[in-house]
Amino acid sequence: MRAAWASGALIAASALAGLVSAPARIALLVAAAVVAGAPIVRRAVLGLRHRTVGIELLVTIAVVGALAIGEVWEAAAVTFLFAVGGALEASALARTRRAVGALVDLTPREAVVLRDGEQVTVPADEVAVGETVVLKPGARVPVDGEVLDGAVVVDESTVTGESVPVERAAGAPLIAGTVVASGAAHVRAAGVGPDTMLARVIELVEEAQEHKAPAQAAMERFARVYTPAVVLLAAVVGVLGDVRAALTLLVIACPGALVISMPAALAAGIGAAARRGVLVNGGRYLEAAARLGVVALDKTGTLTTGRLVVADVLPTADLAADDVLRWAATAETASEHPVAAAVLRAAADRGLPVPGRVDAAEPLAGLGVRAEWRGRAVQVGSPRFLADLAGADAAAPVAAAQAAAGRTPLVVALDGRVVGVVGVADAVRPEAAAAVAALRRAGVRHVAMLTGDDPRVARAVAAQVGIDDVRAGLLPADKLAAVADLRARGPVAMVGDGVNDAPALATADLGIAMGGGGTAVALETADVALMTDDLGRLAELVRLARRTRRVLVQNVVVSLATVAALLVGALGGLSMGHGMLVHEASVLVVVVNAVRLLRPARPRPVQPPGTAPAAPGACATMGECLVVTAD
Repeated sequence: MRAAWASGALIAASALAGLVSAPARIALLVAAAVVAGAPIVRRAVLGLRHRTVGIELLVTIAVVGALAIGEVWEAAAVTFLFAVGGALEASALARTRRAVGALVDLTPREAVVLRDGEQVTVPADEVAVGETVVLKPGARVPVDGEVLDGAVVVDESTVTGESVPVERAAGAPLIAGTVVASGAAHVRAAGVGPDTMLARVIELVEEAQEHKAPAQAAMERFARVYTPAVVLLAAVVGVLGDVRAALTLLVIACPGALVISMPAALAAGIGAAARRGVLVNGGRYLEAAARLGVVALDKTGTLTTGRLVVADVLPTADLAADDVLRWAATAETASEHPVAAAVLRAAADRGLPVPGRVDAAEPLAGLGVRAEWRGRAVQVGSPRFLADLAGADAAAPVAAAQAAAGRTPLVVALDGRVVGVVGVADAVRPEAAAAVAALRRAGVRHVAMLTGDDPRVARAVAAQVGIDDVRAGLLPADKLAAVADLRARGPVAMVGDGVNDAPALATADLGIAMGGGGTAVALETADVALMTDDLGRLAELVRLARRTRRVLVQNVVVSLATVAALLVGALGGLSMGHGMLVHEASVLVVVVNAVRLLRPARPRPVQPPGTAPAAPGACATMGECLVVTAD
């Protein structure tokens, strides 16, 4: 990229220098050609060493020929634009290679184990299978294993995609890389070092990236035939005695417009996507987006916000809903659980008076919390935690209904009697349903959900957003297999935001990360990032990619037609001046055609299924208006 920038600066400087000194302009253009052309020459030489004749060789010969007959502008322009195209590819590859490093950073470095009755801190990969590992609040689980005693609440979202921290008591499995939110436990190590699930996730990403070689560029396929043919033809002309004609043939037959046509269209498409909050890591990924037939969506953090909210407050006794929520929030002031934070936010949003601290409290890991406030006893927790209290029978079907709807039910008891149920859920993004519908209108034939979350939660979310193909309870390897299965329906895009999505993102035909809230691993592994976390951008990406492909095909047709005409003209005695005029005109045509992709977009309202069309310009949220460029 530095060579491209330097060459571009020299070309710009040559335009200014030409106003006062023609020799200075020529010198600067020669310098620009040398700076951008040096890497091209090195690749051409390397290709010859491996007996490969590529487009780099033709560009090299043509540029040298152009310099030899004084066409310095042509030499500078061709090398500069060719360097820009190569820089886009190199940037995408470098970003992808950083993904594995981000995964490795999540691997626990140390573990606390019991040896001879004492707690000893050792490197995590030195824990022996069968040893007892001690877990404390805030610790990252260093091994795969089974809880021996104690109970912990574990945030598994980075590995399994589970949106709500889960309780792990005696006999329950634990996964390395997850985080203890609360509680303490002893764990028997079963998987250590390279045998942990996190290590296998890293391996899956590495393998998927290795198998994801970019498709051979159409321009290179053309060059396999065109390059040796032109060189041979020029050599014949030179041997026959007309060296200048041979150089002229090489210069005007150099596929300048063809070299520019693809990078120009793809660069314009990438720029247009960036203006819409979509970061595309390379031209080949924009091409992949144009071919999509299937889109697979993660749930947590993708279709949902990844932030717990109180979805419902249902009294089961003679208290009002606000009173049930107020007492629940009072007890939860003593808890650090993410569910407690959601309850406290809901109480604050409703303006309910909640004390800063209670008189007494007893958080119980995986169960709930007991508290006392001004002589009143409050309990909040899971249905089984309060199953023996008065009123629990009336609350049981309410809690079951909340669970069936994909929510986490919190039973609330006051002075030993159950008074209500609070339903907590991961909120569905407001634009999700409209975005799924827009994908189908954009030509995506099949939309699926792949999630590690509970099947009931997944089905509830899928029903809200209009997805029929739901695959839940998936581990990273399962998501990888699901992507492979979906590929039978056509090219697949995987959309996700977590570590558990990384292998699927890497192996899909197109990996798309939710940039605003996505993990670094997802962003680095993915080919595309939605920087605004607006799912509506998915349909925009597909439309823009397909429009870019049409522009690219148009450019290639113009370029090939120009090359054919110039070859015939050169053999028929076409002068250098007229040949260069036609050549430059074709370059201008393909560049202008590509720049059309950067035209300002016009907003078009996209309504969720079953809703009435909005009035012109009436878009209440960004998700309701998808910004697209008219075709």
